[in-house]
Amino acid sequence: MEEILKRLDERFYVREKKQQRPNLLFVTVDKKVAVEAVTYLRDYEGFRHLVMISAVDYIEQNLFQLTYLLHNYQLHSDIGVRVFIDREHPVMDSIHHLWAAAQVYQREIKEMFGIDFPGSPRVDEPMILEGWDNIPPMRKDFDTKKYAEETYFPREGRFTLDPIKQMEKKNYPLEAEVKYEIKRVVRDNRDKK
Repeated sequence: MEEILKRLDERFYVREKKQQRPNLLFVTVDKKVAVEAVTYLRDYEGFRHLVMISAVDYIEQNLFQLTYLLHNYQLHSDIGVRVFIDREHPVMDSIHHLWAAAQVYQREIKEMFGIDFPGSPRVDEPMILEGWDNIPPMRKDFDTKKYAEETYFPREGRFTLDPIKQMEKKNYPLEAEVKYEIKRVVRDNRDKK
């Protein structure tokens, strides 16, 4: 893997590398050379299988991260090629000409994150979310609570438990009871003043 990384770095300037385990390496390249990098890995280094394409929303940094995970059957190794894309203009070149299966991943990412892949077949057709008229649901600025409150009517008998309080009661029943009793006494005394 070291030799492959060296050749990849010479051609495409690897900005960041992370060896997850001996047979799994992640590299970060510039958006402009990402398609060339995965093409090189497929054609010259034997990474012929596209395992998947995934996306992560880093809203704090105003970026999306795309990862192309490729597999080499002879080496029994994987390389993940990571690319960062601006959230304001989320567009990435398509790789459907390299792997036909890429169009399915790209359609799903377009639908769930809003990242466009111009030229990819059927990328604008609904795949999972027919009739969806909100922002893509996997983006971190999508408010799931608000969506649920607006979409689903409240039903009798439904309630939500605070997970922290529920775990305290389940794992430490006596301590939880004492803690909440102390809080009640303090609150009652405060209200009397």
